[in-house]
Amino acid sequence: MKTQIIVAGFGGQGVLTLGVILANAAVLEDKNATWLPSYGPEMRGGTANCHVIISEEDIGSAVISQPDILIAFNHPSLEKFLPRLKKNGLLIINSSLIKEEIIRKDIKLVSLPLVELAAKIQNQKTINIIAMGALLELTELVKTSSVVDSIKQNFKDKQDIIELNKKALELGREHVKKN
Repeated sequence: MKTQIIVAGFGGQGVLTLGVILANAAVLEDKNATWLPSYGPEMRGGTANCHVIISEEDIGSAVISQPDILIAFNHPSLEKFLPRLKKNGLLIINSSLIKEEIIRKDIKLVSLPLVELAAKIQNQKTINIIAMGALLELTELVKTSSVVDSIKQNFKDKQDIIELNKKALELGREHVKKN
């Protein structure tokens, strides 16, 4: 089975970090994974995105034309990528910044008030990992333990950041369970 994910938002929202942690978690489980970042001037407030593919089989291309899952942290990202989301796809949005009604009825929508959730652990830089926790609760892409191991690899020797991200991951999972 192959799952294609696009993560998009403003530069600085952790879009690329979410993607690389997810792809590395898949590799830790002996799955095939690709991570294709798109950045440049986006790092200064424009729309940044990355494509992540996780598969049991070989992956022919890292480019995604129709994602199974879209995680949108802001309205410009939603506007750009929502038309490409597959029918019956999963859309995770940051409802703190995206206030518009989603008119597509052929997808599963999960709204996360990421800014408010991040305030609970007093760190706005965790919105990406909170969204990752929600993704893990909604899908069986990878195990939580693999994501934690990937976080540890990504933030070597930064125990405080590792612990903060573990809290963020659990916060995202718990929010989905309750709602």
